[in-house]
Amino acid sequence: MTFLIWTVFFSIIMTVITKLPVAIAMKRQFGHYDNRDPRTQERQLSGFGRRAMGAHENSFEALSIFTAGAAFAGIVNPAAEIIPILCLSFIVSRLLYVVFYYYDFDKFRSIAWSIGFFASIGLLFTGL
Repeated sequence: MTFLIWTVFFSIIMTVITKLPVAIAMKRQFGHYDNRDPRTQERQLSGFGRRAMGAHENSFEALSIFTAGAAFAGIVNPAAEIIPILCLSFIVSRLLYVVFYYYDFDKFRSIAWSIGFFASIGLLFTGL
């Protein structure tokens, strides 16, 4: 059960970590980070900055289904041996997803996203 909690915690932290390259891209592209209105500046990013922003936003999107699946699996069937495998699969796939997004490897990014998505769905089914 502890591994499950750590993977959820790491997924939450990833939402913050993936913001750092966005902030760096904003500074590089515009010469400064607009802390008064960062969302407008983020929408104007291009190239790497735009991809970094996509990876950052998708970290939040993936977090919701993973957290739901992890909570459901942890409550309903905490002893299932598949839970750590699914959690690790999600974490590794999300790390690869972010790297593939940064380097514009769209096909690999889609594969990594699919693995993470199905790992989250697997956690939901573990509780059935």
